[in-house]
Amino acid sequence: MTLRQYLKVIEKFIADTLKKTGAQGYVIGLSGGVDSSLVSVLTRKALGKDKILGVIIPIESNPADLLDAMEIARVFDIETVIFDATEIYHGYMDVFLKNNEVIDKATFGNLKARIRMSILYAYAQARKSLVLGTDNADERYTGYFTKWGDGSADLLPIAHLTKGEVVEASKILGVPTRLAERVPSAGLFQGQTDEKEMGVKYKDLDAYLLGKKVEPKVAERIEYLHTISEHKRKPIPTPKAFNRGK
Repeated sequence: MTLRQYLKVIEKFIADTLKKTGAQGYVIGLSGGVDSSLVSVLTRKALGKDKILGVIIPIESNPADLLDAMEIARVFDIETVIFDATEIYHGYMDVFLKNNEVIDKATFGNLKARIRMSILYAYAQARKSLVLGTDNADERYTGYFTKWGDGSADLLPIAHLTKGEVVEASKILGVPTRLAERVPSAGLFQGQTDEKEMGVKYKDLDAYLLGKKVEPKVAERIEYLHTISEHKRKPIPTPKAFNRGK
């Protein structure tokens, strides 16, 4: 199957999932990045304009991210709302600091992701809709997503595509090259990039997931990330069932 053919499979999956659940549409966090752009465009193609809402949620974000997200919405005629959650985020920060909690940069970054997901689910519930996830195969394997943040969704349409395939697919569907090839970043803090945080390049991660040879140190790093993030991919642990008959 070619990538172009598989995109049709994803479109059908998106449409069929909506029909099965009886929901009225989809809500997605539009970040300006290639993953959310691809999922948005696939959903727009699968269901039309009236079934998708893009929510842009700046939190101390780079102004360029907002412009990129708005460009995707304009090019593909996607309804959007902007919800600036910076004040909400600072409310949390102020309480932590007031209580002398020692919070590192990663924790505050994850807090941003969880605030955004709370907002997306509020919009989804109000509109009787489902939340679209944007995690790709690389992110799923390494656990490069925030638990109960961007890792939370009602479906993950591009979960089986590598980052390189996401970029290629975006270009096939007409996403502007500048946006398709944008340096991947979750936008959680200034200067943050996916590859810096993971300690591995996407091209190496793609190669590893596709069964190609990579440097031993790269493979070791990828497997380390996979191992420590296993809890993110598994159901919440519970004890042995309560046998009330004994």
